This record gives sequence, C-alpha cells and structure tokens, in this order.
Amino acid sequence: MLSGVPEILFSPLNESILKRAQDRGIIHVHIHHLRDFATDKHQKIDDYPYGGGAGMVLKPEPIFRCVEYIRHTFDIHHTVPLTLMSAAGSPFTQKVATEMSFRSTLFLLCGHYKGIDQRVIDNLVDEEISIGDYVLTGGELAASVIIDAVTRLLPGTLNDIDSADTDSFQTGILDHPHYTRPAEFRGMSIPDILRSGNHAAIEKWRHEQAIKITQTRRKDLYDKYKE
Repeated sequence: MLSGVPEILFSPLNESILKRAQDRGIIHVHIHHLRDFATDKHQKIDDYPYGGGAGMVLKPEPIFRCVEYIRHTFDIHHTVPLTLMSAAGSPFTQKVATEMSFRSTLFLLCGHYKGIDQRVIDNLVDEEISIGDYVLTGGELAASVIIDAVTRLLPGTLNDIDSADTDSFQTGILDHPHYTRPAEFRGMSIPDILRSGNHAAIEKWRHEQAIKITQTRRKDLYDKYKE
C-alpha cells in the first residue's frame, strides 16, 4: 500500500479481525510512505496545481519511484493491478470485495489532498475504486475499508465461516434481524419462532425478514434481487 499519511492506517489495521488475520499469517500488510521516495531534501510529495485553483496535488515523482520499487523488490508482476482510491472510481460493493478476495495481492494507492497528478493515473493506475459518493481527506480510510471487507472473506479470518457467507449484500439482499440473550428485556421479547427449535422454520422466517428489510430500506437492491 502506498500512502502519504500512513499513520492513519495504523489503528484500523492493528485491531480486532485485521490484527488477528495478520497474527495468523492470513494477510501480510506492507505500507510504503511516499515521502521516502520524494526527490528533494524536504521530502515534498505535493505541489500547487498547474493552471491555478485551490488545494494541493500529489506529485508524480514519489509515486512512480515507489511503485517501481515495490514491483521490483516484492516481485509484483504487472498483471497485479494498481488500485487507486478515488472519488471518481467504480463503486466498491460486496461483489467487488469477493472478486478481490481471490487475488493473491492487493496493490493499493491512497490519494490525498486535492487530487493526484493525472500522469500517475494514465500510466500506473489500472483501476479506480470509490467507497461512496462523498469526498474524504485521503484514500487511507477507503483503503482500510477495502482491506477489512476483503480480509473477512478469506478462509480462517472469522472463527465462524458462515458469518461472512450470511453478511448483508453477500446474497444480494440485506441481513435479517438478530437477537441474543436475554430473551426478555425491559418488556421486549424476541420473536417466538427463534425459540421454537424448528430450524427450517427459523431459516424461512429469517429469509422473509431479510427480503422485507431490503424492500423497505433498499428498493434498488430488492428490484435487482427480484429480477
């Protein structure tokens, strides 16, 4: 992963499921600081945009040098795509996460500031991904989201493999409601069906509830599911 502000990544990558995945050797995360590849004594990685305008733009030199170093040092073939976190990218979905989970390597570039020099995009970037229709200060948080979503799909990451298989979006619809102990809480009871012991009936109820929630909250998903 390439980043101009790698400190942002330390917390999400070293807690909970992602930390356990690294401890178990399921994933190995390498973060490369773009400032280490700057070409001036001040380790400058951004500059004013040509033509004027607000904001700063990431310079091409550090990114080119860093990408070339990574591909050579870690023997990352050019068939491994370089993925840019970008507001102009294709939407990141559960389907995309599943497809990425089959890759042996994720090669992520985190944009920052106002943007990134277009020559980087034209010559180095293979795909651009957006995690939503909004703008973040940098791509580090987006990269963390992608790593988390992909990692939980890898065998051995979750203690219960069925947990990932039944996540929202994995089947094309949202997840069903969940309940845990106690069965009675402040006058609120869990649905009787969940205490019936009839697993077939429970699964049917859960599926019906999932469809109902999807239809109510995400009609776009429901319409696609019904096609």
